[in-house]
Amino acid sequence: MSVPLTTDPVDRARSAAARESWAEAYMLLHAHDLHPSRGLTADDLSVLADAAWWSGHVDESVAARLRAHAACLAADDHRGAGLAAWRLYDEYSGLGRPAAAAGWLHRARHHLEDLPDCPERCFLEMTAAEEASARGDHRSALAATRRMTALALAHDSPDLLALSRQAEARALLAAGRRTAGLALLDDALRAAAAGELSGLVTGRLYCLALTRCGEAADLARAVAWTNAAMEWCAPPWTGRPQARGTDRGTGTSTAHGTGTGTGTAHGTGTARGTGTGTGTAHGTGTDRGTGTSTDGSTDAGTRTAQPETPRAAPAPAPLPMAVPSGENPFRGVLRAHRVEVLDLLGAWALAEAEARQACREVPVDRLESAAAAYYAAGDVQRRQGRLEAAAVSYGHAHELGRIPQPGLALLRLAQGRADAAVAGVELALACRNDPDHDLLGRARLLAARTEVALAVRDLPGAARAAEDLDALAGAGGADVPLLRASADTALGSVALAERRPGALPALRRALAGWLKLRVPYEAARARMLLAAACRAAGDEKRARLELGAARAVFERLGAVPDARRAAALLAGGSRRRLPGGLTAREAEVLRLVASGGTNEDIARALAISEHTVARHLNHVYARLGVASRASATAYAYAHGLI
Repeated sequence: MSVPLTTDPVDRARSAAARESWAEAYMLLHAHDLHPSRGLTADDLSVLADAAWWSGHVDESVAARLRAHAACLAADDHRGAGLAAWRLYDEYSGLGRPAAAAGWLHRARHHLEDLPDCPERCFLEMTAAEEASARGDHRSALAATRRMTALALAHDSPDLLALSRQAEARALLAAGRRTAGLALLDDALRAAAAGELSGLVTGRLYCLALTRCGEAADLARAVAWTNAAMEWCAPPWTGRPQARGTDRGTGTSTAHGTGTGTGTAHGTGTARGTGTGTGTAHGTGTDRGTGTSTDGSTDAGTRTAQPETPRAAPAPAPLPMAVPSGENPFRGVLRAHRVEVLDLLGAWALAEAEARQACREVPVDRLESAAAAYYAAGDVQRRQGRLEAAAVSYGHAHELGRIPQPGLALLRLAQGRADAAVAGVELALACRNDPDHDLLGRARLLAARTEVALAVRDLPGAARAAEDLDALAGAGGADVPLLRASADTALGSVALAERRPGALPALRRALAGWLKLRVPYEAARARMLLAAACRAAGDEKRARLELGAARAVFERLGAVPDARRAAALLAGGSRRRLPGGLTAREAEVLRLVASGGTNEDIARALAISEHTVARHLNHVYARLGVASRASATAYAYAHGLI
């Protein structure tokens, strides 16, 4: 027996929200709200807020959420008001409004303080866990996540249980308990991949979990879950196949109460993570920028960065536009994570294209994801020798809130600006305030510090950075493969520079590690170092074998500077075309300068006068466009002269 369809637009909107048909729900409620035949209830306003966000109307989402909170207060509904307040806290956090966010968090705690067993308190426990982790109180963080888990189990909420697993995983990883943390993360994501959760929680979990995988430097998990996430949000996107109910007790209710605590609101994830809580204060627009659209290009201009910035171009970085109606607003954030994976795996052309696309799709309240995409594009461009484009991309990343290190320091090194490279990476390490569990971020800075220090012949500084990276790779008693390969590369390069016998074993381990991880660019760089170590040991045949393999990879990736360096080393010194228009004698002088020689030392080595050395050195500075011995040394290092 068929059931007649209701003609009431609010009832139809509720039904659409229960199916997670957000564009339909928004169209119906928005039209009704413009010319209401009757007022919307608090629950209806919550649905309008959710539907507006999913449909790309951020301002309306927050405005409706504020009205929902007011309606709950008028009805003396503290559970509903508490949930609305927490969601506003989450939204303002995502928009970079910490003062407004703190006020709404205080209000949420006030509303729920006398309701210890309600499911909405799960969000307060999740926030408490994040705050405890941020200040290094891992015991309190874990206690908060376990209270959250108990509430989720008591209310039989799959959504809240999955969120609590993710929160506990984060706390465990921050505490250095890697194996247990990653196992819990897998448990939460399996539920998402199986379609057991609401679309809201599925998207939030993927965003947060991919951040955890990146911080933990777990490339295998990042690849697997990135693929699953992109499959989930691929167009056409219609939400999950079945909604879990429309009442207060279970599933993804469209009402404010949502016995699961998740509702269908977009703002149910953590306030600091990469989820997609959105909105703007009272419908006034975002506070992080004024741009409303982008073509995703990575070469449209820069602004000043700290401490050393790309040179400014006229246009500011274009900001992400509102997500088109009917699209999945998580897609841009998840695509930005995919860019980082593609970069590591050597799919550089696709990574750069995906970075542009991510910047088109990222919601305006998650600009950090657009910044990450720009930064990754800059890394690709820098390695390919497109230095001006890389400078612009790093500038865009900085404008959107990311300090573009260590990429910018390595760019300066490639430009021969050694002093700027040293200053940039040193300041980034000194000012780093990320949690200790962001292993990959710190490892990349230490690897760059090693490379820059070697370029300027600061062997003690390079050795310290390599040792710190080695300790980081073995933190917690278990080597992390990605970090171990990076540490072995750094240790081997320092041993090679110091002419110690440990270079060959370390570099062989590094190459094996990168090959196993299938990270082709880093494997090729390890081959270059291994070739130098083999030559130093008198094994020319093995050296040429490694150089040939490295050159093939560099050419396939489009890493032009590295490919040229490998070709030059294969060709041998007599047939080599010197960079910068240097003469053979000027190149000799530059090599000796790069080795730390004074003018007197160089004169003695070449049997010429100090006056002649100074004249050659002035010519070198003029040809290379540098002004100091340190910058000349960096140029020599970057162009394979030493």
